[in-house]
Amino acid sequence: MSRLDELLEFNEKFVEGQEYEAFKTSKFPDKKMVILTCMDTRLTELLPKALNLKNGDAKIIKNAGAIVSHPFGSIMRSLIVAVYDLGAEEVFVIGHHGCGMGSINAENTLQKMRDRGISEDTIQTLGHAGIDLNKWLARIDSIPESVRTSVEMIHQHPLIPNDVPIHGLVIDPETGKLDHVISI
Repeated sequence: MSRLDELLEFNEKFVEGQEYEAFKTSKFPDKKMVILTCMDTRLTELLPKALNLKNGDAKIIKNAGAIVSHPFGSIMRSLIVAVYDLGAEEVFVIGHHGCGMGSINAENTLQKMRDRGISEDTIQTLGHAGIDLNKWLARIDSIPESVRTSVEMIHQHPLIPNDVPIHGLVIDPETGKLDHVISI
C-alpha cells in the first residue's frame, strides 16, 4: 500500500467517524496571534503544547528556519493577511535550537539536486537570472540572530502597522523551553 493509499484510507475512516468535530473552530485565531516557525517535525505537536495553544488559537506559518527571506514573499504576505483580514494582533517568530538550516551546506544541496536530475544548465540559468542559489540556500549561523533579523524585517515592513507587537523566541525542540530574543 502506498503512503497516499494509507492517508486516504485513514481519512475516510476519520470523516466517517466524525472525528473532525473535536477540531471545529473558525478561521480567526482565538488568541489573535500569528506564529512563524520552522517546519521541523519535532515542533508539530511540541510547539502548540509548549505555548498552551489548542486548535483555533493561532495562525501558524511554517517554513525552513522560520525565516522571512524576502519582504514581499509568501511569508510576509501570509503575515499581512493574518493581521489585516484574520484578526491577528501580535506576531511571534519562533526559531529552534538544532535547526537543520544551521547545518545546511548550499553546495552539497546543489550537488544533491544534480544527482536527482536537475541539470547544470538549469542551475546556471537561475544564476544568470540573478538568483544566487548559494545565498538562497545559505545556512543559519545563529538561530537567535536569524530570529532577530526576521522580527526586524517584519517590524520595518511598510505594510505592518506600528501597533502590532512583533516577538522573537527560540524553542528547545527537546524540552519545549522558550528563550525570549526580542520584542518590538
